Amino acid sequence: MAKFKILTKEQIQAVTDMGSIIEENKQVYAAKSNGETVVWPTTFYAFNPGKADMDIKSGYLPKLGIYGHKTVSFFGDNPAKGLPDLVGMIVVFSAQTGEPLGILDGSYITGIRTGAAGALGAKLLARPDSKKLLILGAGNQAAFQIAGTLTLFPQLKKVTVADVLHPENAQKFIATIAKRLQDEFQINASNVEFAASPDLASDVHDSDIIITVTPSMTPLIKKEWVKPGTHFSCIGADAEGKEEIDPQLFKDAKVFVDDFEHCITTGESEIPIKTGVITKEKIAGEIGDLLVGKATGRDNDQQITIFDAVGMALLDLAAAKKCLDLADQKALGTTAEL
Repeated sequence: MAKFKILTKEQIQAVTDMGSIIEENKQVYAAKSNGETVVWPTTFYAFNPGKADMDIKSGYLPKLGIYGHKTVSFFGDNPAKGLPDLVGMIVVFSAQTGEPLGILDGSYITGIRTGAAGALGAKLLARPDSKKLLILGAGNQAAFQIAGTLTLFPQLKKVTVADVLHPENAQKFIATIAKRLQDEFQINASNVEFAASPDLASDVHDSDIIITVTPSMTPLIKKEWVKPGTHFSCIGADAEGKEEIDPQLFKDAKVFVDDFEHCITTGESEIPIKTGVITKEKIAGEIGDLLVGKATGRDNDQQITIFDAVGMALLDLAAAKKCLDLADQKALGTTAEL
């Protein structure tokens, strides 16, 4: 009988933190750049485009001795029903025996590893002296992006949150984010000014780092709003047809992706390539290339940089394995048999 562990969201929160997940992301990105991982095709289906969808992502990490998959869904109307908008699970298998090692709640791991990814893209590509962060999107992922960025940019002075369709959501989010950062991530943000965006164009122009986390199918940020030297971590575009920023921004920007094949077909890079704004050869490399020294980051302080991240199951699986190991040490979780 195969024994495996089941971990709930609360148990995962008890054994992980943003700093350690950032380090896990770095190791996975580096391993991918070195050809030490396998990513399998993503399955995506939109029940209601822009409002309800699901995807299945999978991969293999030989050095960790695991493979597996994540099924995660976004249902935008869930909060009105008292439910989270992001739900899912991660299943981890042994690469030696094929037996399941664990089934984990997918929402928290997805949230924290995605926050770590957006922040890490900024750390590698944004100006080191960046002080103003703009988050486009006021959903649950916004908190993880802020936590990750504050972890890597403790000098941040202002964080602005924008919700184009429902500005009131940004106001509600801002009212509680400082407490959530302290309670959930142990981040003291007392020196940071939090604001809801009253004017997106003005706030875009005023920002050093912009992280986009929406399900938009049309660009929300125009090129003429963006000042020289701005960095974008584009997180929301993870399926064909999704886009959050003006494709023309890619023309003069230095662009890195998390997974080349997926980003040119389903990421923020998809539309600029399909419409001929850039060719796929314009992409400077994968983010892991920066970590292993195969590529260099921004060329100067005036350059616009873009990190296009569709998200990879490799990150979820590595984080899940770490959680399973730590849960064993702390005797957390439920053991089940097949």
